[in-house]
Amino acid sequence: MTRWGLTVPLPGVSLPDHADIVRALPDLGYTDLWSAETNGTDAFTPLALAASWEPTLRLGTAIVPAFTRGPALIAMSASSLAQAAPGRFVLGLGASSPAIVEKWNGLAFDQPFRRTRDVLRAVRTALAGERVDGEFDTFSVSRFKLDGPPAEPPPIVLAALRAQMLKLAGREADGAILNWLASYDVAQCLAEVANPDAEVVARIFVCPTEDVEYARNVGRFMISSYLTVPAYAAFHDWLGRGEVLRPMHEAWAAGDRKAALAAVPDDVVDDLVLHGSPESCRDQVQAYAAAGVTTPVLALVPTPDGPPTLELLRRLAPEGA
Repeated sequence: MTRWGLTVPLPGVSLPDHADIVRALPDLGYTDLWSAETNGTDAFTPLALAASWEPTLRLGTAIVPAFTRGPALIAMSASSLAQAAPGRFVLGLGASSPAIVEKWNGLAFDQPFRRTRDVLRAVRTALAGERVDGEFDTFSVSRFKLDGPPAEPPPIVLAALRAQMLKLAGREADGAILNWLASYDVAQCLAEVANPDAEVVARIFVCPTEDVEYARNVGRFMISSYLTVPAYAAFHDWLGRGEVLRPMHEAWAAGDRKAALAAVPDDVVDDLVLHGSPESCRDQVQAYAAAGVTTPVLALVPTPDGPPTLELLRRLAPEGA
């Protein structure tokens, strides 16, 4: 079964104003809500609200950073949501980025692979109702045990870029979360996950407008902001876009933001930020499912038409839903 997710909060919609939208989503064909955590809402609050508004949608975090909370606090928050939405919560963990961890939270972004692996192991142990006690590579925990763990521990999926983290997601987690990739990149990632039972979640940026110039301008801004982050730059080198993105990286490193924007090729924008009519966007998202993504999650990008409406969400939903 291919699920169909939506990233919340939606652009331009306040948290309280999501209530009626969330209640309508199952009838439109959506199965999942996935949160994000950058510089807006935290990962858990939108899902806690959704759990109280609608009793069937699956809820997932994409992602909770492995650095900005301790493993015990992550386990407590995940346990709370798993109890609020029994059998309907998925914990997504990831390394996040130096900007979020260091510049915004004043923490050292050291050994991101090991930190994410250690948090995964500690949190999984805690959610199973077991005591976490001992030394990990990147931290130590002394005798932590959840008081009243969830009856059904939630699955844990890892945000993964490149081979090492993708392999960890397939080996020790319940799946992987992919981000900032084209549908034809999925196969390369799945080859590293190497687990046919793993869930594969992909956050897919969707700008549902037929104003191509507008969509490409927004896409260039997003790409020059995100893909210049070292982890994403390395990811796209690994995917084979190193040469086509080199002019953007060189202009960005020189401090010329305008030149960096102009250097992003149209075909890269079109591959990574889907645009067109809602029906065209829906079909482009379906290509990810055809490539092996089990849970495509739409991340809507603001358009000139204002905040998303239920009619727009209906047109973006799977055909026949």
